[in-house]
Amino acid sequence: MQASSDLSLITLLIEASIPVQIVMLVLLGISILSWTYIFSKRSTLKRANEQTRRFEDDFWAGGDLSVLQQAVATRRAEHGALARIFDAGMTEFVKARRNNGGGEAILDGPRRAMRATYQREMDGLESHLNFLASAGSVSPYIGLLGTVWGIMHAFIGLSSMQQATLSAVAPGIAEALIATAIGLFAAIPAVVAYNRYTNEIDRLSIRFDSFIDEFLNILQRQVH
Repeated sequence: MQASSDLSLITLLIEASIPVQIVMLVLLGISILSWTYIFSKRSTLKRANEQTRRFEDDFWAGGDLSVLQQAVATRRAEHGALARIFDAGMTEFVKARRNNGGGEAILDGPRRAMRATYQREMDGLESHLNFLASAGSVSPYIGLLGTVWGIMHAFIGLSSMQQATLSAVAPGIAEALIATAIGLFAAIPAVVAYNRYTNEIDRLSIRFDSFIDEFLNILQRQVH
């Protein structure tokens, strides 16, 4: 469409009925928030993967665990989630060994500490994913609401005319279809991002779980 035509996109947006405009504004707000969370989560997960890889390289390099823990403790935020899980377990292990001396029960404290830290880290990684899921599932229905209202408004206006023509009903139907399009525009990126980020977080979760089990095995060997 040309901008100068009566059915140009800008003209349809400006001349749309108030309920349809409200629907469009709501969808625009959802879309802006979705893209904000999409870019933010992309940066967060990229950083989390890099930090996890670096810590795994440092951990499996075979150095002194106490030295590694001190390095992590001084800069917890820079070392990432897996390093914080390790720090929690190592700190609890040192305390338990100092107080209890030995035995299998000494591993219960590190296990609980790492699991608690693991859960906090996963909660942080999964933040805002629920919004993306909701945006992906709800936005098309919000757009459909604008579509239904626009078509209804068009036919109500058509009923008061003596001669029904396509040009009379076209603007109302066009604004209704625009509401549907905006709903899909808000929903599709949110769904794609949610699926992708959920998959990345699941892979990180598996790496964290595997590390906890392997680290507990290392600690168990040190107890005996």
